Amino acid sequence: MAEILFLVHRAPWPPDRGDRIRSWHMLEALAKLAPVHVAALADTEADAAIAREKMAPLCKSLTIEVRNVSRPVALAQAVLRGEPVSNRLFRSAALARHVDALIGHGDVSHIVAFSGQMAQYLPARFDGPVLMDFVDVDSAKFATYAEQDKRQPLSWVHAREACVLGAYEAAVARRVGASLFVSEAEAALFRKQSELGTDKVRAVENGIDTDRFDPAIQLDAVEAGEGPLAVFTGQMDYLPNIDAVRWFANHILPLIRQRHPQASFAIVGRAPADEVLALATLPGVTVSGEVPDVRPWLAAADVVVAPLLLARGVQNKLLEAMAMARPVVASAAAATGIDAVPGEHLLVADNAPGIAEAVCALFDDRAAAAMMGQAARVRMIARYGWDTRLAPLGELLGLPA
Repeated sequence: MAEILFLVHRAPWPPDRGDRIRSWHMLEALAKLAPVHVAALADTEADAAIAREKMAPLCKSLTIEVRNVSRPVALAQAVLRGEPVSNRLFRSAALARHVDALIGHGDVSHIVAFSGQMAQYLPARFDGPVLMDFVDVDSAKFATYAEQDKRQPLSWVHAREACVLGAYEAAVARRVGASLFVSEAEAALFRKQSELGTDKVRAVENGIDTDRFDPAIQLDAVEAGEGPLAVFTGQMDYLPNIDAVRWFANHILPLIRQRHPQASFAIVGRAPADEVLALATLPGVTVSGEVPDVRPWLAAADVVVAPLLLARGVQNKLLEAMAMARPVVASAAAATGIDAVPGEHLLVADNAPGIAEAVCALFDDRAAAAMMGQAARVRMIARYGWDTRLAPLGELLGLPA
């Protein structure tokens, strides 16, 4: 009888950030194919306890270890051993022992590893199918960081990680049956970097729960200002999100407020970094911090913005907003990978005046904004249901649905 081992770098409950949203739905999809053993990491014991309670009913066995390696220690160890820092950050001797023992029992017939950091737990020899879901090309992300931070003292860390991690990703991809990425753009980039073909590198896109993200659901109201509201959602200690909201608050919102003096900007997401918290001192800017549910903020938004300068894969924040029938203004980087038509399902602009003009146009024409939001929701329902998006897993694992 088939049994699946699912290796995941962050226990996927609650599904309140991009990686956990994808891994949670992947766990649900795998559990429909065969019994699943989950071996995962968590950032804190509290996170692990919450995840265990919710995940256990879906799993044949469940082990979650708390990772406790600091970034400076991980960097030092990685440099000494010539390996990616990312791997050291997610290394757990206890989890490695558990995985070895589980595979040694002989019950596991298939393995799915989620995020490149979990490839280090794959056995050297395994007879069954192995899927590696890289999600994004992380090495390319670090290459971009290095390019952006050339004048920073630690830019060499990002440059080194791009090189070492890129070689590691390619080596892993050559070992496994297939490598998955969240968009065709990411898959194509990895094929180019690794020199592997479409038989080894596939796109399996993210989806969206359009029943949960439904504008017809009655939600608690949020306190918004008197004028039109732009909203950004995301994990707010994540560097691309930090850069995006700083750019919007400092350089785009002032242009918008020239035409709409009462316009406001809400930054909604957990763990806001100090740079983000400081933005709350600017006129019209609100920093919510962690909220139990982002949907009330999306429902309140006149426009949802995603002015990301760096984005990899598919942005869940955009799928959620579009499923909620909100008009979206995104940078080209944020919109890449989403199967939507600019001008029909969302607006795309790449400089501060262009983004400000797009937001103002939607503020000015509420009927057009509503039509765009409705078109976006129709697109999400037709294109991005999770069952449809994750259907290839059964085929790739050789397991009937």
